[in-house]
Amino acid sequence: MKEREKFGSRLGFILVSAGCAVGLGNVWKFPYMTGNYGGAAFILIYLVFLVILGLPIMVCEFSVGRGSQKSVASSFKTLAPEGSGWHNFAYFGIIGNYLLMMFYTMVGGWMLYYFYRMLRGEFTHVSAKEVEAGFGQMVESAPTMTFWMVLAVLLAFGICLLGLEKGVERITKVMMICLLSIMVILAVRVVLLDGAGEGVRFYLVPDFKEMKAQGIGNVVFAAMSQAFFTLSIGIGSMAIFGSYLNKSRSLMGEAISITVLDTFVALMAGLIVIPACFAFGVEPGAGPSLVFIALPNVFNKMPGGSLWGAFFFLFLSFAALSTIIAVFENIISFAMDLWGWSRKKAVGINIILIILLSMPCVLGFNVLSGIQPLGEGSNIMDLEDFLVSNNLLPLGSMVYLMFCTYKYGWGWDNFIKEANAGEGIKVPRQIRFYMSYILPVIVVIIYLKGYWDKFHSWGWMAVAFAFLLFICLTCFRRVRKKA
Repeated sequence: MKEREKFGSRLGFILVSAGCAVGLGNVWKFPYMTGNYGGAAFILIYLVFLVILGLPIMVCEFSVGRGSQKSVASSFKTLAPEGSGWHNFAYFGIIGNYLLMMFYTMVGGWMLYYFYRMLRGEFTHVSAKEVEAGFGQMVESAPTMTFWMVLAVLLAFGICLLGLEKGVERITKVMMICLLSIMVILAVRVVLLDGAGEGVRFYLVPDFKEMKAQGIGNVVFAAMSQAFFTLSIGIGSMAIFGSYLNKSRSLMGEAISITVLDTFVALMAGLIVIPACFAFGVEPGAGPSLVFIALPNVFNKMPGGSLWGAFFFLFLSFAALSTIIAVFENIISFAMDLWGWSRKKAVGINIILIILLSMPCVLGFNVLSGIQPLGEGSNIMDLEDFLVSNNLLPLGSMVYLMFCTYKYGWGWDNFIKEANAGEGIKVPRQIRFYMSYILPVIVVIIYLKGYWDKFHSWGWMAVAFAFLLFICLTCFRRVRKKA
């Protein structure tokens, strides 16, 4: 049996895992959510939930990966008790990683394209309407969207082809260091803008009156949801890196390092975006259009705006590609674990497969724009994102929690032994009840409220409960042994 690849260094593991966690949710969604939900007060609540929600689940994923030395495709089968149904979750994990890449590769292509456009100075001396029209022209052009999506796929798979240590680890380390450096440079530049001070105060000084105006319950739940989704936990995207890790360090300490780095990127992204919006009179809670429409207008008004805009979209490209590379490594490992394929064969077949699977999302903005699966105004990307973010991530997180803490799964004793192996911060045994019963309930609440907020329909709530029941019955199913 071929020996499993390992990371060359602890720093490599932390940066690659952080690269998976550091996605567009940090740098695209976090700033506008902060702007929409009251600034610093939202951030404080977000940080609390990051610790009590994200960290324990991340430790569970890492433990299952390191304990099994497998990807999600076969980790549950390796660790689960004989006759149990936990191994069926492998299908959800595999589907989740492919589904995520079916739209994430396209958005990564957007970032690369906007970096290219900024370098060319396409947004210099143009009106706000022309900037908005530029985004519309991009999504309406299937050839443009396809080219940049394919480029993102080829770049990421090309890095994975070089291997774990020589490709994924080495290049992601460089990308993450560049990403962090660019962020610091951009943040310093933005904070020094005339009029940015008010935005800095909004971002860093809590105003609970503003939070009350938004509705305390709405702000708390928004912070809880963002903290939960920001770490990319639930579909085994993190477990794969645990499988490449030795037992010299405890997993709680490593998870804390990754969470701190992930949080730093999110906070720095907000420190770039929000003061810039205040300086130039742009609404910081503008939603997803903030990055592609509002911010190019901001850079257009800045001295040397094309250069700073290019830096910003290069940073976004690194954030997107680091996640794509990490998930591609997971996808490659499925074929290697399940069928014993070589890395070269797994990469070659998946390049073709991912490009084909990404095309419906690309065409959903133009040729297939008439398909509106979640109601008027929706598109294929909305459906794919909904399946991953509102279903597989929360349900998968619940499965990891129950598998690691319930006696019908891997069990608390096995989990705690694996998680606490090595030097570093340990998982306290006193939180067993919290992880076994309270945290899964919180995850289920996030899952159900996500459905309610999206549809406001009891019919759709019935669908949500049906999925939940199906997952529970699948995982807890026990096969009677033949006499």
